[in-house]
Amino acid sequence: MTQESWLFAWIGAADHQAAEADDRERPGPIASALLAHERFDRVLLLTNYGFERSKPYCDWLEVLTGYADVDLYEIDLSSPINYAEIYEKVSAELKLVRLPRPEVVPTFHLSPGTPAMIAVWILLAKTRFPARLIQTSAQRGLERVDFNFDLASDFLPEYLKRSEDRIERLAGEQLGAPEFARIIHRSPAMRKQLDRAKRIAAFDVPVLVLGETGTGKELFAQAIHAASKRASHPFIPVNCGAIPRELANSELFGHKRGAFTGADRDREGHFKAAEGGTLFLDEIGDLPSDTQVRLLRTLQEREVTPVGASKPMEVNVRIIAATHRDLQVDVAVGRFREDLFHRLAVGIIHLPALRERDGDVELLIDHFLDQLNSGAGFEPEVQHKKLSPEARRFLLVHPWPGNIRELYHALVRSVIWSDGDTITGEEVREALLQMTPRCQGVLDRPLHKGFDLQTLLDEVSRHYLERAMQQASNRKKLAAELLGFPHYQTLTNWLRRFDLEGADDKG
Repeated sequence: MTQESWLFAWIGAADHQAAEADDRERPGPIASALLAHERFDRVLLLTNYGFERSKPYCDWLEVLTGYADVDLYEIDLSSPINYAEIYEKVSAELKLVRLPRPEVVPTFHLSPGTPAMIAVWILLAKTRFPARLIQTSAQRGLERVDFNFDLASDFLPEYLKRSEDRIERLAGEQLGAPEFARIIHRSPAMRKQLDRAKRIAAFDVPVLVLGETGTGKELFAQAIHAASKRASHPFIPVNCGAIPRELANSELFGHKRGAFTGADRDREGHFKAAEGGTLFLDEIGDLPSDTQVRLLRTLQEREVTPVGASKPMEVNVRIIAATHRDLQVDVAVGRFREDLFHRLAVGIIHLPALRERDGDVELLIDHFLDQLNSGAGFEPEVQHKKLSPEARRFLLVHPWPGNIRELYHALVRSVIWSDGDTITGEEVREALLQMTPRCQGVLDRPLHKGFDLQTLLDEVSRHYLERAMQQASNRKKLAAELLGFPHYQTLTNWLRRFDLEGADDKG
């Protein structure tokens, strides 16, 4: 008896986005599997995005891969994370195509879809509908996946309803969410934030992403949106710091014609443009106070009132906000509303600085250099560069105050300025921007080759000695008391050590 190989997969956000952008370099999980696999006899795709959006994807897939007559099944789900509903409806579709049967070997593709969809594929493959499991990733290509467990099919619906956390852990350890594949990392600090982001993506709540400039806050926001149930709707990024203060309300909430000088037509605003999707408010700490009030009301009431309008309009938008500032400090000093902060900070992601991501710098160096060597807009003679050992050492010990963005552009400059096919240490050194050091706390200085602890301790000592003498108006006895010294002679010894003995002793 001849056996046939059938592929089953959910169409995910990354698949749709690849087709809609005609991105053949990154064609999405399904196309990657079809291009890498020997040949499937039949391809059956499930979609909860609707037939109108997914049918053009299937047409694009057929042209790209050479597969004819890809089968599309529209699955109406109340939620893409409802485990029991997904189990029941997928089981029904598999029965309609008369599985299981001995002449068909099914393969379930795990990479597209939500964690709930992934978990259901695993459970069905191990119970009622024995199947192979595969996944695809940019780093490792197509690979087989296996889980050694069995579960009685009679108890699956009840098990799904009461054991969602265990199922997610089972699937999540090996699979992850494909929407986060662009976030290159291996450090535990970054992995922890990725795990949190994957979880929060499934919950339709506001998210606050914190981190220094250049740490990848917008990349995280895009991934959270792509992994959420809003993925088929717009993702609208807005840099709040770039909006003139007097236009902030109009930009975000819209305005009516004649609302102010220059308002010669109605404007819908970013909230309405993001309807059904996600509004990413970068540098939210820069919003003026009156705009903060309007934003708070929008989050509370799910409605916006355009400038110059008298009636509010309903909006259905998820907010992901980001800032490099310490919003809690801004709240304490009155620069940011405390009630708005708590409305936004339902899901909080703290992105570590690159200097805190142990092992990630080298990984990112190789990733970016591969990107640059594969094209990136350069002429062929500028491509195929490699780093000398000295150049790599320079990059590894640099503290990267500009984080990932600085690292990428330093590599771009190194590639452009390098004369040969090997980038030298001197060329990297010249490509690094010598920025004025930012004021940093004693406990958060970057550790790197050449770090001098004694110099740092001497800097701290000199600072407080000078402050104490200034605050005490050069009276050593009082300054000694301020510093906790038992006798002013102890202070004198410290002043001599740091060449600060010129101060007059006024008793």
